[in-house]
Amino acid sequence: MSHSPSLYGGRLTIDLDAIASNWRFLNGQTGAKTECAAAIKADAYGTGQDKAAPALYEAGCRTFFAAVPTEAIALRQVLPDAVVYALDGLFPDTYTHYLDNRIRPVLGSLEELQEWAGICKAAGQSFDAAVHVDTGIHRLGLSPAEFGAAMTDKSLLGPFQPSLIMSHLACGSTPDHPMNRRQLELFRTVTDPFKRIPRSLANSAGVQMGPDYHFDMVRPGIALYGGQAIETTPNQMKPVAKVEARIMIIREVPEGDTIGYGATQTARRPLRNAVVAAGYADGLLRRASGSDDRPGGFGVIGGHKAPILGRISMDMITLDVTDVPDHLLKRGAFVEMLGPAVAATDLAAYAETIDYEYLTSLGRRFERVYGPLT
Repeated sequence: MSHSPSLYGGRLTIDLDAIASNWRFLNGQTGAKTECAAAIKADAYGTGQDKAAPALYEAGCRTFFAAVPTEAIALRQVLPDAVVYALDGLFPDTYTHYLDNRIRPVLGSLEELQEWAGICKAAGQSFDAAVHVDTGIHRLGLSPAEFGAAMTDKSLLGPFQPSLIMSHLACGSTPDHPMNRRQLELFRTVTDPFKRIPRSLANSAGVQMGPDYHFDMVRPGIALYGGQAIETTPNQMKPVAKVEARIMIIREVPEGDTIGYGATQTARRPLRNAVVAAGYADGLLRRASGSDDRPGGFGVIGGHKAPILGRISMDMITLDVTDVPDHLLKRGAFVEMLGPAVAATDLAAYAETIDYEYLTSLGRRFERVYGPLT
């Protein structure tokens, strides 16, 4: 059921051209022998998989990584010709769904590899799947010893030949961290005997860390959606999302009064508040609240910064608009809470989190619009 735009408390605008442009930029960072895939999990990092995936495909991307099988199957419906991997691997007793939908599991344990290889042996053919080797993050992946033994055990593998060997960087956001080089060297050591099989190590940060990390395929995620993959360098990605919240009321707050739940922030001078119709239920995280002890995040109204006052509640945020010109403060007007003027990375710093959490949480109740952010 569609509603009039005037009935929504907020608006989420997503720029598909910017997502495609970010992919083309990252694709240009790799050599001709390296494929640039796309991580499209969590509903394309909150931007809408059904819209973002075709935009990436049209830009030239041909391989996509979802997380859970349901995401991968939904992706198959909109991209009938793409290569689709499920990063979370092979769930027990579900292999027919992978085969029927041409989904490639990323096999993350010896048990998963044994099950998939058994399916291939029973059919007398190799069904495409990746094998994940753990190089130090200690999440999914065969240990290097398990990987080496399994890859040389013909009785285990039967006809199965992996379509991809991959691992995942633990500290890519800080390129100088010694863990990156350790993982790279271990990945090379354990996979070099099998380099006839395509290999992949780099996420968004790894793409920007240079050709040593690129191998045959890179798998950017957050950078496609405008996020900052490397903490120590300026973000070169285009913003792809803008969140605007509607002003409900403007009110005066006397000096010494408190604002919001818990009375955590006191007016240090006479203030003018704007209360907007968005809150943590819309993905604007409560941890970015303001208080007497620490500043909160902010919104932007017509180029003017409006700090968050007091706690972010489920459906409302209070902003300090004392220094915002009167003509911008109209009931029903929109305040930018995230976007070109309020970078997700900056907002995430106030919430003591990362921009991934903001992007994947946004806008369940907002009007969703696809188009340019300006």
